[in-house]
Amino acid sequence: MKHRTLALPLSVLTLTALTGCGGMSLEGSQERETVTVWLMQNSTSKGFLKKFEQEYEAEHGDVELDIQIQEWTGIGDKVNNALESDEASAPDVIEVGNTQVAQYVDQGGVLDLSLESARDLGMEDWVQGLAEPGSVDGAQFGIPWYAANRVVLYNKDLFAAAGIKKPPRDREEWLSQTEQLNSGSRQGIYLAGQDWYTLAGFIWEEGGELAVDKDGVWSGALDSPGALAGMDFYARLQALGRGPKDADEQTPPQTDVFAKGQVAQIVTVPGAAKLIEEANPELAGKIGYFPVPGKQAGRPGRVFTGGSDLVIPERTDQKWAALNVIKELAGERWQKELATTMDYVPNKTTLASVVDGKPGVAAMAAGAARGRATPNSPLWAAVEANNPIKRYMTEVLTGADPAQEARKASRQITELLDVRGE
Repeated sequence: MKHRTLALPLSVLTLTALTGCGGMSLEGSQERETVTVWLMQNSTSKGFLKKFEQEYEAEHGDVELDIQIQEWTGIGDKVNNALESDEASAPDVIEVGNTQVAQYVDQGGVLDLSLESARDLGMEDWVQGLAEPGSVDGAQFGIPWYAANRVVLYNKDLFAAAGIKKPPRDREEWLSQTEQLNSGSRQGIYLAGQDWYTLAGFIWEEGGELAVDKDGVWSGALDSPGALAGMDFYARLQALGRGPKDADEQTPPQTDVFAKGQVAQIVTVPGAAKLIEEANPELAGKIGYFPVPGKQAGRPGRVFTGGSDLVIPERTDQKWAALNVIKELAGERWQKELATTMDYVPNKTTLASVVDGKPGVAAMAAGAARGRATPNSPLWAAVEANNPIKRYMTEVLTGADPAQEARKASRQITELLDVRGE
């Protein structure tokens, strides 16, 4: 029998009623069903999942978890179908990319989780780059689960050879040190010309935006003063290396370039160090990390935050149980476990100290405190697919007028985000 009846546990009863304006009410049935959870491939280890499932079911004796692993390829259509499904096998909890929440909400079928009292889920401390894209039109649909973002990986030996004892404290010192690192065959930095996620952080640091929303109408904003200043800094930094101007960081993979031992810095996620050490074991123990520097000394710069949110389909008949599973996964106990197991940034800034013993993850957590996500338009995926930002970057880096190219790219972004043009 899949359905069971029980007295609701105290952990669920402490969750206060959800707001009436589209929000979910926790006044409901005491009947429970097996909770089906869709998690994405490689988001967690088998060991973490086994431990969570065993301990959760031991503490909630009348609940059975059915955790199913999904592949990222083709997941969009699969989630859309699940949100429309009335089948008993449909998921009750779904992990989605943080920047995907808006498009699923726009399609319909995602439960509004706006809480009258958010303390139980710790909303006030959520990492902005996860919480912001999980919110659509003021309502919270996605609950932050984990985050990851770029830091600067550096070769300790090359820094020492250049006489640099400490990582840069701000962006101007970053430029100065990078120039100092250029000597002979030694390259100060490898920065591909179309690394637009890194550019996004520079734009946000200058107060600019990739796109802006005015009364529900999105338009490109690369031609704003802040965005132009961010592109200018990118061009200055990129000029201090020998990265291609017409390719992104995967062409060729920048980890392969760094592994050759003559590049002092790359901007990437800390996990890239493992790939580098596999390619060149001699670099083991010689890779350091620091947050992407900001304009203000001692304060990390803005960065793009990736990661995942957890959502609940509206059609589930297990809303109470599904919310309780999310409460546990997003709660302090399992956030600490997930962060230390998978080298992720926890979903709350107040939990960042849990990764202090891991230099790469600690640098990532410091940056995540000022992280952002891409514009929260349901059509943003179309921008990434066509990517006028990449073309704009190449044009500027090869000598075109920045203002003119920014206006052109902004118009293209506006066209891609124009719902009326669908």
